[in-house]
Amino acid sequence: MDAADLRFFETVARLGSMNRAAAELHTVQSNVTARIKALEADLDRPLFKRMNSGVSLTAAGHRLLPFATRAARLLEDAGKAVRDDGTPSGALTVGCLETTAALRLAPVLTDFVASHPAVDLSLKTGTSRELIEHVLQQQVDGAFVCGPVCHPDLQSETFFHEKLVLLTAPNCADAGELIRKPDLLIVVLRSGCSYRFQLEAYLARSGVVGVRMLEFGTLEAILTCVSAGLGITLFPAALIGPVCQRARVRLHPLPDGTGTVDTVFIRHREAYESSALRAFLDLVRPSQSRMAAE
Repeated sequence: MDAADLRFFETVARLGSMNRAAAELHTVQSNVTARIKALEADLDRPLFKRMNSGVSLTAAGHRLLPFATRAARLLEDAGKAVRDDGTPSGALTVGCLETTAALRLAPVLTDFVASHPAVDLSLKTGTSRELIEHVLQQQVDGAFVCGPVCHPDLQSETFFHEKLVLLTAPNCADAGELIRKPDLLIVVLRSGCSYRFQLEAYLARSGVVGVRMLEFGTLEAILTCVSAGLGITLFPAALIGPVCQRARVRLHPLPDGTGTVDTVFIRHREAYESSALRAFLDLVRPSQSRMAAE
C-alpha cells in the first residue's frame, strides 16, 4: 500500500463510482479497478461492495477512509509548501460570518486584493456551525466565527470583541416589555447562527421560551423585517452606522456581562498555512487594532 493506492481509494470512495474516479484521475476505468483490487489483496479485505449503480464502502473501507483522506490532504499540503516561495499567490478561501464580512472585512478585502493580485481570494459566508465544519473538513483555509471554539483539531486566535444589542423597530422604547408579549417573534438566521443562540439564551434567562421565529438567509432581510416591526433580533452594536442606518432600528443594551462575544479566526492544526493566508491575517490584525482604538 502506498500513497497512490490511497489516492485511488479515496477518489472512488468519494465519488462512489470507478468510472467517475477514472475521469477525475485522468486514467481509464480498468486501471482504477486493477489498483483497487490490488489494494484489497494487499490488505486481505474487501473495501467496496460492487453494485450496478456503482460502489459503496464495506466496514473495512469505512475504517480506511479517514486515513486515506488525511494522506490525500497531506500530499496536497506538501505540494503547496514546495510551491510557496514566500510570495502570496494561488487560491485562498476564507470563511466568514456575514456580519463580520460586512462590518470588519470590507476595507481589508479591498486592500488585500490591491496588494496581492496573484492571490485568488474567495470569501465563503455561513453560520458559525457551518464554518467550523468547513474548517474541520479543510474546505476553507480558515474562518472567522463566534468564539470560543474548543476542538482538538482546531487552533483559534481572537480578532474582534463585539458588543451585542437587541434590535427592535424604531418606535419601541421598552424591549423588556416587548419580549414579554405573547405574540413575540424573533427574526434570525438559520440554525447554527451564534447570534441566534445568544438571543434564545437571553430570552430563556428572562423566562421567555417557545417563541415563534422567522428565518432568513441574509442580514439585510432580517434588518428590514425588524425595522418594519415584525419582530426583534440580536446583532453586534457596531453594525449600526456602517451597515445599518441608525434610524432604521432601535438599540437596547443587554444586562452587563451578557452582551459581549469574541470573533475568532480558526484553522485546522494539520493544514498548511500559506503565505497568502499569513499576509491576509497580517492585514486584518492592524485593522482590528485601529477599530478597537476608535
